[in-house]
Amino acid sequence: MRLLSWGGWTLRARIAALCVATGIVLGALAVFAALTAAQNNRHLDDVLNRASPMRAAGESLNTAYVDQETGVRGYAITGQQGSLGPYNQGLADEKAQVSRIEALLHPGDTDIRASLQLVQQRAQAWHAKVAEPVIEAVDTKGTAAGQQLIIAGPTTEFDALRQAIGDMQDDIQVLRTKSATAARDSSQTMVAIQIAAAAIIILAGAGLLLLLDRLVSRPVVELAEQVREVAAGAYGRRIESAGSPELTSLAADVDGMRQKIAAELAEVREARSQIEWVNEQLKAQAEELTRSNRDLEQFAYVASHDLQEPLRKVASFCQLLQRRYSGQLDERADQYIAFAVDGAQRMQRLINDLLAFSRIGRITAGFTEVDLDRVLTDVSSQLEVRAGEDAEISWTDLPTVEGEEPLITTLFVNLIGNSLKFRRPDVPPVVRVSAQRDGDEWAINVRDNGIGIEAEFADKVFVIFQRLHARDAYEGTGIGLAIVKKIVEYHGGRIWLDLDVEEGTSINFTLPVLPGAPSAADSVEPGFSAPSEGPGAGNGTAKTEVNA
Repeated sequence: MRLLSWGGWTLRARIAALCVATGIVLGALAVFAALTAAQNNRHLDDVLNRASPMRAAGESLNTAYVDQETGVRGYAITGQQGSLGPYNQGLADEKAQVSRIEALLHPGDTDIRASLQLVQQRAQAWHAKVAEPVIEAVDTKGTAAGQQLIIAGPTTEFDALRQAIGDMQDDIQVLRTKSATAARDSSQTMVAIQIAAAAIIILAGAGLLLLLDRLVSRPVVELAEQVREVAAGAYGRRIESAGSPELTSLAADVDGMRQKIAAELAEVREARSQIEWVNEQLKAQAEELTRSNRDLEQFAYVASHDLQEPLRKVASFCQLLQRRYSGQLDERADQYIAFAVDGAQRMQRLINDLLAFSRIGRITAGFTEVDLDRVLTDVSSQLEVRAGEDAEISWTDLPTVEGEEPLITTLFVNLIGNSLKFRRPDVPPVVRVSAQRDGDEWAINVRDNGIGIEAEFADKVFVIFQRLHARDAYEGTGIGLAIVKKIVEYHGGRIWLDLDVEEGTSINFTLPVLPGAPSAADSVEPGFSAPSEGPGAGNGTAKTEVNA
């Protein structure tokens, strides 16, 4: 990747650096917050689970000593063992509360531990100097002796005990106050950490937005504006970007594409101008060719008509000579007259065929729907005399196409006429016509059992005035298949000679399917197979035969 600006830092590297720095700071804050939270938990634990229970235990301990003192006084008055109940219960409570306080103490609670020991010492002193002597005096000497000890004895020992308990409670309160203050301070520290983390996140987001706006948003908008200018037609506008290295590289690539497009566009414009010039030339040539073809057609038409009159005169006078002087002159003279008559008649046939050829596509009555079954019926009637009694002409379920019926009739007359003309000696001619749907075309086949056409003459047979046999072998001018080809091409089809037949001649040609006709799949009914090429084609349809 090319590094083009700002110290070579790519946009990805800058965003990664910002995220890493933010992550490090937030991570440090998270560690500090965890430590602070742990410390805060310890302080809260000291307040809730140590200091407060110890103060409650101290109060209970003070109550236990008061119960002991009350029990001793009651026993001294009554002398009954039941009066020692508070004393005995106080001893048990004393032991329990001291154990409870000791269990809550930590090694660092030296002041409270010392205060508790002082309380125990003064409690022992009170028991030794006051409580136990009074109980012993009542047991041995009676209540009067016990009361005398109580009255005569000072209260300094019990007051000192209560003072020690008060000092211990003060030490416990110091611990509680200290822990509560530390917990409050750690809570404030936690709040400060959260505020700092939020501030860091906000600053990082603001920095990221600023970075994206400076290196992405504004450069992309500027780049898009430049691209729109180029798209509007300013192909010479240089595309550049002052944003991140990625956008700078992208702008350079887009500008390279612009330069390539501009160069290709210049070539296209130059080629277009050349094509337009060539089109103008082709248009002029097409117009010249159209005019030339029109002139040639007019010439052929006029020439054919102009040649008819002198030819008719020559033929008429030659026939008059033949009738008047036949047998009066020598044999050679009769032969010369016959040659002249035959030449004039052949010239008339050539001119008539040439005139018919020139009229195809020039004199038109417009396309209509043509039923090929009806056309074949008409053609077979026209060729009935020519076919003879032994000929067979058959066709199979032919379609309806769009075209000029007279031209299509001429097409089949020429094709079937050739099949009848080029028959094999002593073999009855058989001509079969079939059709098969092939996409948007009808493929029509005309096949016979005649002498056939060699493969080397497959293209030559459709050339005007081309003959494959001598004139004395077969009559005709050699223009029939040329007329057939022109009629097929006029209808938008094509024609060719099928060379894959064992005997006879097979000619295929196509005609467009009638507009609006169903598709090939829809046109075949269930149980019906489309006719194939060759004799006997067709299956499941009535076959019409004309036996002349």
